[in-house]
Amino acid sequence: MSSAVDFVSADCEGRWFDIEYQWLGDANASGPLIIFLHEGLGSLAMWKEFPQQLCVELDCRGLVYSRPGYGHSSARAADESWDTDFMHHQAYALLPALLQALGVDPRLEPVWLFGHSDGGSIALLYAARYRQNVAGLIVLSPHIMVEDISIESIELARQNYLDSDSDLKQKLGRYHADPDSAFWGWNDIWLQPTFRDWSIEDEIGAIRCPLLAVQGVDDEYGTLEQVHGIARRVAQAEIVELADCRHSPHRDQAQKLVGITSEFVQASRAGE
Repeated sequence: MSSAVDFVSADCEGRWFDIEYQWLGDANASGPLIIFLHEGLGSLAMWKEFPQQLCVELDCRGLVYSRPGYGHSSARAADESWDTDFMHHQAYALLPALLQALGVDPRLEPVWLFGHSDGGSIALLYAARYRQNVAGLIVLSPHIMVEDISIESIELARQNYLDSDSDLKQKLGRYHADPDSAFWGWNDIWLQPTFRDWSIEDEIGAIRCPLLAVQGVDDEYGTLEQVHGIARRVAQAEIVELADCRHSPHRDQAQKLVGITSEFVQASRAGE
């Protein structure tokens, strides 16, 4: 059972944002709370049915939300440019502010994080800094550094967005109240020359919770070095490489991913 999509105001570093969110599952579920963090062009709605399917499988409660600039949350101002540390701010400031606004205290009951792409990077950063708050971590197609393939695909997305014959802007308009806010906030910073040096490789070594990193073999936004790099730095990390899968395993291999994730969460909780 899921609640309706709602909004909460959160104070993040002196700025107030209206954030759309939705609770999934039964409040009395036996499993932990799973927080879903979307990709760089994602939103609450773009997850579609996957979070609900996973929560049902695990008898968990879920929380899905759209970061500011995405979905129906507060839009990014047209003249606002994100800095290279924008994912750090999302992990260190926005997510804690949202949880506080919703009355969730992960210090009392640690949560699981489930992040995709940029959302996976944000989840890794949060888990590295707030180790006592996180019971476990699943990341899909995360970024821990910038690769040539990432830039090439993001440049192609820019061309498609500007192409009047492309339907990319129309597609994004189905999921974002302001598609320009979502697209340019993400695209501009990733294509800044200074962003080529972005890396969270040093930070993630502090992660202590169970960690599952999943990536498609055919991911157009990153090579398998992203998840292999996690495994080298986080001793307890498990990695899964999915064949016939691109950047979005929860769309390309949804049922298989539900099974893999369910097994990992249950095994991790059994070992607590």
